[in-house]
Amino acid sequence: MPYELAGRSSQKHRTRTALVTAARDLVRQGVTPTVEETAAAAAVSRTTAYRYFPNKRALLLAAHPEIAATSMLPANPPEDPAARLDAVVANFSAMILDTEAQQRTMLRLSLEAEAAERDALPLRQGRAIAWIAEALDGVRGELSEKQFGQLVLSIRATIGIEAIVWLVDVAGISRNDAVALTRWSAQALLQRARTVAPPTPSRSSKQGRPSNASLDRISNTPAATRPTRP
Repeated sequence: MPYELAGRSSQKHRTRTALVTAARDLVRQGVTPTVEETAAAAAVSRTTAYRYFPNKRALLLAAHPEIAATSMLPANPPEDPAARLDAVVANFSAMILDTEAQQRTMLRLSLEAEAAERDALPLRQGRAIAWIAEALDGVRGELSEKQFGQLVLSIRATIGIEAIVWLVDVAGISRNDAVALTRWSAQALLQRARTVAPPTPSRSSKQGRPSNASLDRISNTPAATRPTRP
């Protein structure tokens, strides 16, 4: 049982929230905070902080902004898959820019982590995969399951912090232009997939394949989040 759930849960929840908030504030300042630095910023003892977060990685994972998001669709989403996809990419990109410092920190950690640690990081949890699959639910019947998965993965490759970092830092374009380009790319991939199906993955493609969590989120988008149709 997590420490914060055992006794005096309200007080422990407030302490945990203070630590997460402090960690996010430090990351916004360009710092990759340690548990000790976060404890000091939150006015919490180091011993107490370590009860909640045994190491820096656990702390940063809890502080990642995507943890709380369950969908990127608006409250009353459109039925058209292209419009749904554009809404998801636009909202996802807005969140990326609003939390860019934290996103860059988590990207760096995901690249530095040992293989056994990577799947525990937010960028490896497939949240964006699930949001894209939810947006594209209306085209599932047009493609095989594997082709649908390939479409979702191809769109994921063109959006998010990874794409923003390359377009801004390497290509040298503005953040607004980077977002516009990722939205256009996502639409282009969807339109192409509806006329020429994506290639099915080869059986030998093992190196660098998506994590099990990502694959599960493609095929297991909760039915409750899918639009109802006559």
